[in-house]
Amino acid sequence: MTSQAQNSLFCNLNGLKAMVTGSSSGIGKAIALELSSAGAVVGLHTRQAVNAMEQIRNELVARGAESHSFQADLRNIDATLSFSAQAWDTLGGIDIWVNNAGVDLLTTDEAKLPAVSKLDLLHAVDVRATYALSREVAGRMRARGRGCIINIGWDQADRGMEGESGELFASAKNAVMGFTRSLAVTFAPEVRFNCVAPGWIKTAWGETASPAWQERVMRETPLKRWGLPEDIARTIRFLASPEASFITGQVINVNGGAVR
Repeated sequence: MTSQAQNSLFCNLNGLKAMVTGSSSGIGKAIALELSSAGAVVGLHTRQAVNAMEQIRNELVARGAESHSFQADLRNIDATLSFSAQAWDTLGGIDIWVNNAGVDLLTTDEAKLPAVSKLDLLHAVDVRATYALSREVAGRMRARGRGCIINIGWDQADRGMEGESGELFASAKNAVMGFTRSLAVTFAPEVRFNCVAPGWIKTAWGETASPAWQERVMRETPLKRWGLPEDIARTIRFLASPEASFITGQVINVNGGAVR
């Protein structure tokens, strides 16, 4: 059996419809591409990187896949709820919803904000929008008897990490991991909820990390490499698939075995 044939059989998502927030770059882009390669119709989302998002959509369409794109500012709760309804109607229902969108406090202008302002942003997007979308979409999924929602946590949130960024991200991602477990109970058995908690993943920040950080990543990661966005995407593909039908309420660390 060829690797392509094996890929088409494992975690097949043919006929399913998926929405991935924050999918114009990095981990979100990798998730969207992976779910599409598994056969899903994929909805893309961005706040402002419209050109990048449309390039991804065009790439998917060129492969013969169906894809739709949406722009919404998840810092605004009204825009967030409007987006969820628009995505649901445009895709004709949604089987898989991935709440990947989050505030980048490391490589954008937001890095210059005071800590409390950063906290407000994190809680508006990573916490409030993720929670609101989770409940809104899960309600629709429950009404038709099926669905899967996957949120994004952080592997060090419940262990602690020094510095302002560690403090801020722990606040937001502990909330996400906690309410994901509770939502799994609330919406069972019709809707499954899980959370993927990435470790050191080579996204925009990792590409420019200092030698000291590079050394720390190798020291703390037993598998001795950076994680890739595709590592997260493949985990989400599995959790979204029929093969994971008995998995809900879990936080899955994808971190190369880091246990600090």
